[in-house]
Amino acid sequence: MIAVLCAFLTAFAVGMILLPPNIALVKRLKAGQPILSYVDNHKAKSGTPTMGGISIIIALFTALFYTENTDKTALIILIVTMGYALIGFIDDFIKVRYKHNKGLSAAQKLIFQVLIAVIVSVYAYYSPSVGSEIYAPFAPKALELGRLAPAYFIFVFLAFTNAVNLTDGLDGLAASVTATNGFFCCAILGIAFFAGVLTGDGTSDMITLCAALVGCLCAFLCYNTHPAKIFMGDTGSMALGGFLACVAVLCKMSLSMLLVGIMYIMSSLSVIIQVISFKTTGKRVFLMSPLHHHFERKGVFEGKIAVIYTLVTFVCGIVTVALMLALY
Repeated sequence: MIAVLCAFLTAFAVGMILLPPNIALVKRLKAGQPILSYVDNHKAKSGTPTMGGISIIIALFTALFYTENTDKTALIILIVTMGYALIGFIDDFIKVRYKHNKGLSAAQKLIFQVLIAVIVSVYAYYSPSVGSEIYAPFAPKALELGRLAPAYFIFVFLAFTNAVNLTDGLDGLAASVTATNGFFCCAILGIAFFAGVLTGDGTSDMITLCAALVGCLCAFLCYNTHPAKIFMGDTGSMALGGFLACVAVLCKMSLSMLLVGIMYIMSSLSVIIQVISFKTTGKRVFLMSPLHHHFERKGVFEGKIAVIYTLVTFVCGIVTVALMLALY
């Protein structure tokens, strides 16, 4: 418990120290965020410093000081996080270098994402601590996926990384929703650990990492709430998605974490529905996708949208924890 608290406080402190020079450096390099032409209500945000994800990642790595890391779980999660952060960084660099909001193509992003996901998924499948089992908040016993496990794990990685990336569209939105997800990850892992469902230093290390995630995102929110002084960029959103996905796979609690991440799912579904509808009927279901932009077009203040998304995530987290407590 002390390690968890220390990880949170250290990550928060390091984040608070790093973000002001991060903002100053990005301004000096003139690496501001380009805004898509059709997001006309965000024109005033053009040039806002981006790549704040770099500070988030550095702060997150301080958690290593408080982990046992005997089975390398913490190190694996952070390496995977860095891998996805690198994809996002390349995307951000292309955007700021050429002053437009089109970085890596969707196909290029997908290839890199799948490559990392395949490596980690195969590792997890053959790992004695993970294997082909997953736990659900509605089932007292583990669900056996068999040979379908690697494909399911890859799906989890693609779902989380792209969903967090899509949710990162308003000031404070992705950071607040992900911080809430991180908090409930700690709770989910803690319940499973004390119930004896999950054992070993790997579980306690994941709790410590999730606490650090909440700490660094709380620091980031001090500079990212409306009006944002810095954006996390794809460097941050890809890293956060990769982090959550890796924890979800290695702790075998992906279904519980997907339930908590309902707003990620809503963001992704809104885009899928919009694309299918427009390509088949020529009509749009939403004024704009992802969903948070639809609400914004409806006149809802973006700060209010971030609060609502966070509250819904919190309620889903409470429901998930209640289901797990009833089972275990």
